Amino acid sequence: MGFGPEVQVWAGRWVQPGGPAFAMTANRKELAVERAAKKEAVEQLNGVFKTTSVAIVAQYSGLTVAQMQTLRKQMKQAGASVKVSKNRLAKIALEGTDVVAIGPMLKGPTVIATSNDPVAAPKVAIEFAKANEKFVIVGGSMGKTVLNVDGVKALASLPSLDELRGKIVGLLVAPATKLAQLANAPAGKLARVIQAHASKGEAA
Repeated sequence: MGFGPEVQVWAGRWVQPGGPAFAMTANRKELAVERAAKKEAVEQLNGVFKTTSVAIVAQYSGLTVAQMQTLRKQMKQAGASVKVSKNRLAKIALEGTDVVAIGPMLKGPTVIATSNDPVAAPKVAIEFAKANEKFVIVGGSMGKTVLNVDGVKALASLPSLDELRGKIVGLLVAPATKLAQLANAPAGKLARVIQAHASKGEAA
């Protein structure tokens, strides 16, 4: 007795095409793809953790998609970024980095904010937490220094690198501006300034 092409033999049984054997092959391919995706995600996270100056951990359960988008936007504008990953993968990615100390903080739905400027991520995180009570800062790490919530707040209160650069430039530029004003001043004014400094010198 013959059988049509639509019938195949699998493990000693008659089965239809696309049966268990096909399903097993498909599952293996899906698992391989999933493993590759996880490996890539870990490698990317590890690269971020190795180069960041600070990592802030916060729980975000209850935030809407729109609120998360706002957080990402604010972080990006400040030169920081937000990572959402499975905690297990993030813990693997932390291995061998200075900010490995945040591993135990990764419990529940968490986000990790990072930035090269050690003040940028904390500053945005603290401000966002003030406006969104469901965004709860757990702690963080600045290099190998572990930060609790108060430590994150302390960092956030400091001037950013851009603000510090501005102040330094201001200090450097101010004397030059005054010199330029004196150089363009009438001779009489210059004489008075020189005399004033001379008088101070004599008094001293």
